[in-house]
Amino acid sequence: MEDEDDPVVEEIPVHLSKALAENLYVLQYPLKSATATFDDGRVVNCCVKPINQQIKVDYALNTASKNYDAFKGEQFALAADGKQRDKNQKLTFRSGTMDKQSFLSTKPIEDVSRYLVCVIQDGEMHATPLKGIVSMRQMFSYFDKQDKRTKAEQKAEQDADGAAEDEELTQVTVKFARLENEKVRKAREKSFNYLSKMEAEEPWCETFWHEKTSAAAELERQKLCGGGAGGSGRLEVDNAALNVKPIEYMDMLISKEKTDRNIDSLLPSRVICMHKLKQLTLQEQLKVILTDAKVITSQQILDLLPDRTLSPEKVLRLLPQVGWLIRGNWVVQSEYIYPDGSVSGTNGVAAEQMRKARDYIMFRFTKCDKLERHQLVSVTQLPGEEIREILSTIAKLNTADRTWSMLLPPNEGFQCVDEQEISDRQGAFWTARSDKFNEMERNSSASTTKRVRKRSTRDS
Repeated sequence: MEDEDDPVVEEIPVHLSKALAENLYVLQYPLKSATATFDDGRVVNCCVKPINQQIKVDYALNTASKNYDAFKGEQFALAADGKQRDKNQKLTFRSGTMDKQSFLSTKPIEDVSRYLVCVIQDGEMHATPLKGIVSMRQMFSYFDKQDKRTKAEQKAEQDADGAAEDEELTQVTVKFARLENEKVRKAREKSFNYLSKMEAEEPWCETFWHEKTSAAAELERQKLCGGGAGGSGRLEVDNAALNVKPIEYMDMLISKEKTDRNIDSLLPSRVICMHKLKQLTLQEQLKVILTDAKVITSQQILDLLPDRTLSPEKVLRLLPQVGWLIRGNWVVQSEYIYPDGSVSGTNGVAAEQMRKARDYIMFRFTKCDKLERHQLVSVTQLPGEEIREILSTIAKLNTADRTWSMLLPPNEGFQCVDEQEISDRQGAFWTARSDKFNEMERNSSASTTKRVRKRSTRDS
């Protein structure tokens, strides 16, 4: 069909309002006709169960109406509360006659994410998401109370009649609760009996019912519109939103707290999203980048920083505080990989020993391109699995000769003047520690020689 045959009659702007999104419910009365409504009904009591999303509403009955049977109403009240009323007992009908009817909610629909409540005002549609939809059905709890009291009276009479007779022995079956695993426990928590028990245990919370013509009800209805107070107020809000900066407008649209929580649930452990990275100091940002990247160049660090306006000189001044420049590439310092009080993930080796071994491996990579794992095990006196754990974060295995080399090739030829100065200063640092590392190698050689001598003595 052509556009001329089906013209657009009117265009209606649609606005999404979230002022009542967390508290807006639709109450349906499926057993009431379209004419017999509760629009003019008087609510005498209202209770809710917030966790299970249950609502109970008591509507007053017109006991003075000519259609009301006063005798039957008194009979219902007498059957529910009994003749001899206990002072501590909560009465169903305080006036002595059935003067109200109660409605209890059920949830016909669990997922209400596709449903909205829309209001058209000033030629515009304002849509509000629903928190829930419930069906209100009349409850007849006074009949249950009558049956319960009748059974209790009959049992009391039977106990009184059998008190004089000899007590008979009865067989008792004892059942022991079985230990349940996680799967059985989750299945039990989804059962009807468990859910019914949880609903019954949650106490009712008393609420205040506002008439639909009251000022409080009118104020809540105004929240269904995006502006909150009519057209002029909404236009002022829209104009204010158009006058802010783009980044501030995005912050108004997206909740930072909810966004961070949703992203954090999807990310692996010890991984920080870019939004949180922006909130850290520059030194903390560099530490996170070096830890995650393992081996990285200076240019790659500048590309990953959230603030692209930072000068390379400022970044290079802070980098030596969190990392080492090894053959032109940056590696995070060992104290951030193995902080005090931590242990290795393989055999639980203390952090001090792991830092010492990793520092020695870094020192060796400043001298040569390839390392052999069995030699590192001999010098550091750590299990082979721990050495593999350290090497796997900074190096890769060459399957041809079973040696380890850095993840990135040497980048010394592309260093700037500032990086060359940093390399010279860190070279002096490694030289100062070389005596300690050389002592480790000598101790390793001495212990190896001693073992060889013992073996040769046994052979002779």
